[in-house]
Amino acid sequence: YVLGTIICLIVWQQLPYTTQTDDTSMESRDTEITKAAGAGATAAVRGRKKRKNKENKTRTVRANTLLNDHPNPHYANNKIKTTKYTLLSFLPKNLFEQFHRFANVYFVFIALLNFVPVVNAFQPELALAPVVFILSVTAIKDLWEDYRRHRSDTEINHMDCLVYSSMERRYVEKYWKEVQVGDFIRLRCNEILPADVLLLSSSDPDRLCHIETATLDGETNLKQRQVVRSFLDLFDPFKYHSVIECEKPNNDLNRFRGYIVHRSGRRDVLCKENLLLRGCTIRNTEEAVGIVIYAGHETKAMLNNNGPRYKRSKLERQMNVDVFWCVIILLVICSFAAVGHGLWMFQYGDKRPVFDVLSPQGTNLSPIMSAIYLFLTLIIVFQVLIPISLFVSIEIVKICQVYLIHQDMDLYDEETDSHLQCRALNITEDLGQMQYIFSDKTGTLTENKMVFRRCTVAGVEYSHDANARRLAMYQEMDSEEEECMSHGGTLPRRESVTSHQSARVVLRSQSTKSHRRTGSRAEAKRASILSKHTAFSSPMEKDITPDPQLLYKVNECSSQMDFMRFHSQPMSQLSSDLSDIIDFFIALTICNTVVVSSPNQPRHKVKPSWKSEIKQVSGHRSSSTPILSMLSSPLSGPLRASSSLITNRSSNKGCSSLLSSPSAESTLTKLHEEQSSHLEPTFSPVPPCYDGKASWNLEEGELRYEAESPDEAALVYAARAYKCSLVGRLPDQVTVELPHLGKLSFELLHTLGFDSTRKRMSVVVKHPLTDQITVYTKGADSVIMDLLKPLDTGNSKGKRQKKIICRTQNYLNLYAADGLRTLCIAKKVSDGEYACWLQCHLEAETAIQGREELLFQSALRLETNLQLLGATGVEDRLQDGVPETVAALRRAGLQIWVLTGDKQETAVNIAYACKLLDPEEEMLTLNEACALLLEESLHYIQINSSSSLSSHNTSPFLVHRLGLVIDGRTLAYALDKTLEDKFLEVARSCRSVLCCRSTPLQKSMVVKLVRNKLKVMTLAIGDGANDVSMIQVADVGVGISGQEGMQAVMASDFALPRFRYLQKLLLVHGHWCYSRLANMILYFFYKNAMFVALLFWYQFYCGFSGSAMIDQWYLIFFNLMFSAFPQLVTGTLDKDVSAETLQRLPQLYVNGQNSEEYKPYMFWMNMIDAFYQSLVCFFIPYFAYADSDVDLFTWGTPITTLALFTILLHLGIETKTWTWMNWLSIIFSITLFFTVALCYNASCPTCFSPSNPYWTMQRQLQEPLFYLLCLITPVTALLPRYALIHSAVDVCMCVSGLFRLKRVKTTRAHLEVPLVSKCATIITMVPIKKGKNKKKSPLRCRKLNIGGAIAP
Repeated sequence: YVLGTIICLIVWQQLPYTTQTDDTSMESRDTEITKAAGAGATAAVRGRKKRKNKENKTRTVRANTLLNDHPNPHYANNKIKTTKYTLLSFLPKNLFEQFHRFANVYFVFIALLNFVPVVNAFQPELALAPVVFILSVTAIKDLWEDYRRHRSDTEINHMDCLVYSSMERRYVEKYWKEVQVGDFIRLRCNEILPADVLLLSSSDPDRLCHIETATLDGETNLKQRQVVRSFLDLFDPFKYHSVIECEKPNNDLNRFRGYIVHRSGRRDVLCKENLLLRGCTIRNTEEAVGIVIYAGHETKAMLNNNGPRYKRSKLERQMNVDVFWCVIILLVICSFAAVGHGLWMFQYGDKRPVFDVLSPQGTNLSPIMSAIYLFLTLIIVFQVLIPISLFVSIEIVKICQVYLIHQDMDLYDEETDSHLQCRALNITEDLGQMQYIFSDKTGTLTENKMVFRRCTVAGVEYSHDANARRLAMYQEMDSEEEECMSHGGTLPRRESVTSHQSARVVLRSQSTKSHRRTGSRAEAKRASILSKHTAFSSPMEKDITPDPQLLYKVNECSSQMDFMRFHSQPMSQLSSDLSDIIDFFIALTICNTVVVSSPNQPRHKVKPSWKSEIKQVSGHRSSSTPILSMLSSPLSGPLRASSSLITNRSSNKGCSSLLSSPSAESTLTKLHEEQSSHLEPTFSPVPPCYDGKASWNLEEGELRYEAESPDEAALVYAARAYKCSLVGRLPDQVTVELPHLGKLSFELLHTLGFDSTRKRMSVVVKHPLTDQITVYTKGADSVIMDLLKPLDTGNSKGKRQKKIICRTQNYLNLYAADGLRTLCIAKKVSDGEYACWLQCHLEAETAIQGREELLFQSALRLETNLQLLGATGVEDRLQDGVPETVAALRRAGLQIWVLTGDKQETAVNIAYACKLLDPEEEMLTLNEACALLLEESLHYIQINSSSSLSSHNTSPFLVHRLGLVIDGRTLAYALDKTLEDKFLEVARSCRSVLCCRSTPLQKSMVVKLVRNKLKVMTLAIGDGANDVSMIQVADVGVGISGQEGMQAVMASDFALPRFRYLQKLLLVHGHWCYSRLANMILYFFYKNAMFVALLFWYQFYCGFSGSAMIDQWYLIFFNLMFSAFPQLVTGTLDKDVSAETLQRLPQLYVNGQNSEEYKPYMFWMNMIDAFYQSLVCFFIPYFAYADSDVDLFTWGTPITTLALFTILLHLGIETKTWTWMNWLSIIFSITLFFTVALCYNASCPTCFSPSNPYWTMQRQLQEPLFYLLCLITPVTALLPRYALIHSAVDVCMCVSGLFRLKRVKTTRAHLEVPLVSKCATIITMVPIKKGKNKKKSPLRCRKLNIGGAIAP
């Protein structure tokens, strides 16, 4: 009763208070008020509701200097507390958490039931010992983990930072935990941010603050953050009077929306470029000041810190079913014994036996009541049938397994100095039961090291053959480590075999390109030394050999432009081809977010000496340089007022619409102030940002580029190879150096950043030589081609553009066929259109609701009617060992689907290179959203493989040598509810599936569809943020700690440095973990059932009275202590097959996929075996001591000893790998049992009156009969299992002989999975090694699994 009351109180305390704050309750309350108060009250209620909804969706932050009281009292402080308990709440809360496990509730109930005198079977205090021990062990473990979290919290909360004090009018040192929302914080270089801070001031002359976000997303490259617009002068916190409206706290690291309202009423938009996140480190900035927006647990970093994930494994779910069957068995045998006891008592009639137990009132009990009481008593006696120690043992074994996996040096990557991470501790056995693998391509199968290979400009292709030879040298340098395969050509395809053009079944009759774009290990080591802290800057990536023909044209173009600049000739005199070439390289140089740094001062921005000269010259631009006409109409009121605050060009700092860009309002101001001119764009005699030098003299070495993605770095390095170098980047300008022209500064008006929806990036700049507002765009060809300007074939210019587009598309197809990643480059001159667009874009920026959609539509309006300049082909090299890993996983019966956002041709070529697609198999391509297409594909499969299709329903694995390739649009159509079954039927009938142009949402939908519809075990592996949803949906998520940050790792269950390590993780460790735990669980059920059955047989000789011939101490501690340690060692260290064999014969992985180690019938076979062994262990001593004068415990103690010997010997048969720890654990268990027995029997003469165990074990050790029983009984009990194993070995040798006849190759074993599965066994064929040469001879059978028994 007391325990039940405590549990009820805990549950009550955990329930949230029910308040009417949700929308539903508010609506119902509003309805009632409306009916009561009439129309006037209705308006008031709606107004309150509207304000309430707004407050629920936004946060208002005021500075703490405005009021004496804290103006933000309802927001969380900065003190973090990741602990779960306090000194007062630990005991009740920990017990509450442990009682979520049904087994613990059951055992507590049994222990409390033993306190009832009428039904108790043991001493109440002793009955509590097991459950108290289990709960205490778990509580101590939880307490230690919570104490470690407490120490970490204390250390973090007591870190120092500078906070502005309104009383002292200066910054004072405070602990992190004392920081509050609205405080002003001064940040210094190399200091960690204590909270999410809005940047208001920076010591950087460009109003920038550089941060390192490695602790959040794993990216080591620096990122720029910008001061909020209008805070451009020296910042004084006491003069701050603005109010901030922003979104509620959320865990999206890449989004921040809001605006700041000044005293004048003017609004400035806030975006993620203004927010400094908690946990980031200030770099390259001496000092910065900001205001705290989110603190403590409301910061984005804390909201993303979910800790280790908890999942229930498939094996655990199966185990729970068998636990339920154990409960059923317990109820059946207790009911049987209760009925027997009632009948036995009924035969006495009114004459009660002398040993009858009276009721608490001293009266005789009826047979029915006696049966009921006995039922409860037997529940206590037979409680060990439910394995109380199994759950704790499983946790211990899993922790040990994770430790052993971490210690595997084969899973350590020396290049990146990283090893496997296990973030989910309770699903290790699921690694051995995977059936489907869903993999990303870029960064997962490939290195994500982009190397510039080829390009096409103005319809002319430049192959860069010298650059290709340079890349080949990197592989030749490692020829001793890796075999490099030659490049193949483009493959012919035969025509469609279906009536639809989009569905093509292709037979790769010729050998495909099998070259491995594998990275060089030695090159990677050199790169890590040369690049230091800079990402994507290895020599292979940045040392690009230019194409001679293209280099000649670039120089020719530059010289002509230099000539025209000197003579003030208009730009129209420059030929279109040369103009496209120079614009192409300008786009490669400036259309990015690359930060320039200096190598001699790592992670510090270059500050060139000519910056002041540029600003001085540009200040007189309006008087010395003709410009284009801009706005002629006056601006509206709010814009006019906001524009008046901007007084000079150097103040144009701010944030972007989608990334970083100058202030939209200041840009509108400049456009309005500039004088209109209708002259043709010309070159000024002296360029405004030209200092007369042909090159920039860097005494400190070459510049280094800090890029956020490898694509950006590859293109910038490619442009630099043609002497078009990026030399400086400011918030409002980008400086490049061109041959013959020197340094040019492009005024940066806007940057529309890249995202997975738009699949493109654009920059809006004012050309320094023509003053034209130009939009440069780069992106996926599938997007850019749709945004090109409609062609007018009536003139020569339109015909030229049509020719360029057609040729470029052909070259794009060739690049994709060669496995290159393609990007299209385009431009547009936007003068008068830009000003109108900018005004509309400003409205979208300041919106809170639906801001993303408004910005998307706004960007789309600007990025239309583009002119195609050219395209690039960038190579992403395969990781080391990917082809071998994919081949091994497929031989293991795993189905691998690749879900990528790349172009179809690129993905297909990579799939052939990594052996996902076989040249000899047909390929079905689906490129059109049509229901008929799926029906025709399914019909084709049924016609060609009807026999295979009819048999695949019994197996989750695919049987056709057919590959499926589907693009994103068709996939979106196929995932519709009405078509998903047909799509799944087609996909599961194919050997390989490749989904191209797929979005992150489509990836997760595909994984969820396969997992839910086919009821299979799925694994998703990826390396980027776009793979997070797929990783979280799968049964097991694996993250690659690669080039794209740590988002995938933080969302995963396991993290790997390289894809190739997945082979050993699944085939070796997954197989071992599953085999160990499956056999350990079955052994637990057997052991407990065998021990309980001994007590059950005795009930037939004691009138089903619930008596036990085994001492209660042995009953309590038999499973808890005497037989616990050997099975823990076996469950942790046992290896049914060696690691070398498992990797050489991946087909053995099918054992776990089919759950061969733990079938439902195995549970019942173990139950039958346990009842048989208990019969032997019970009746052999029974007949041995028949008609003797031994007491009850003198007969029961040998039974306990024999049961222990039989159980340990049974475990020895199940053990496949013997180590010194196995021997030690068994010896320790036997020694512990006899030590406890001897001490207990010697010191307890009156422990269980009238019988007592005094000197029982001592007398048994003096009897020869005892030793004879210890020899005969275990052998007899285990004889059937031993005989079954020997007969299984004969079957194994027979199958082994058939296997030898089926072998084709004599040098390598190949196991036929169908042959083995028909025998319902898993046979490990191991070549016998002879002599020093260890040549492989015909195979022999090593181990066989039948019904859970393994024969050596």
